[in-house]
Amino acid sequence: MIEILNEQEVGRARVTGALVGTILQTIKSKCQVGTNLLEIDRWTKEMILEAGAESCYVDYAPAFGSGPFGHYICTSVNDAVLHGLPHDYALADGDLLTLDLAVLKDGIAADSAISFVVGANHKPEDVALIETTERALAAGIAAAKPGAKIGDLAYAMGAVLKAACYPINLEFGGHGIGSTMHQDPHVPNMGRPGRGFVLRPGLMIALEPWVMVDTDKLVTDPDGWTLRSSTGCRTAHSEHTVAITETGAEIMTLAN
Repeated sequence: MIEILNEQEVGRARVTGALVGTILQTIKSKCQVGTNLLEIDRWTKEMILEAGAESCYVDYAPAFGSGPFGHYICTSVNDAVLHGLPHDYALADGDLLTLDLAVLKDGIAADSAISFVVGANHKPEDVALIETTERALAAGIAAAKPGAKIGDLAYAMGAVLKAACYPINLEFGGHGIGSTMHQDPHVPNMGRPGRGFVLRPGLMIALEPWVMVDTDKLVTDPDGWTLRSSTGCRTAHSEHTVAITETGAEIMTLAN
């Protein structure tokens, strides 16, 4: 299903998106050495409920997961890159943490992810990895405008990732979003320009470049959810929900 939102729905998306962005930045500011992933999940639950919103994750049970997710946020550490199931783990100095959050409020969903290093031990290679996904995301957003095609966005993001010599996995990527979290069209992180669905005002999509340093292969944890690099290498993931406007793309998931 591909949804085209009306002006009122886009207005509600701004509210949901700002909530997602604010929660992520608030949690980032609170994370320190010793913070437990389950504590992060509790903070997220409290902020979602206080805002009168709903989690997109608690009851989420897609074919690629193992039953309902059962938590409010994805917490992926170091070699984990996607769908990190919160568990009893205390963050260590130098851990590379990715937070991925999707929330539904007033009938409209928004989805975003950030990666950052915890503590003071910021290795240059980790910083470069994170910054590459952020630059790829910015390139995808810059390419998102009426009349462009999904392949144009995929090509823009992939060009940044390939220039940095990171392998690109195409199993998981961006997606349409609106009244539900995951919709068509699929937005891969590499592609050919001039191909795919034509963007039009009112379309809302989540763009999410993610990479692993030296592999494009994923392995799944025994928890049935957490996806890791097959080689144990570091990973990073950046994501924004954007709405296509008459002139370009508006980022929905910036913090207030």
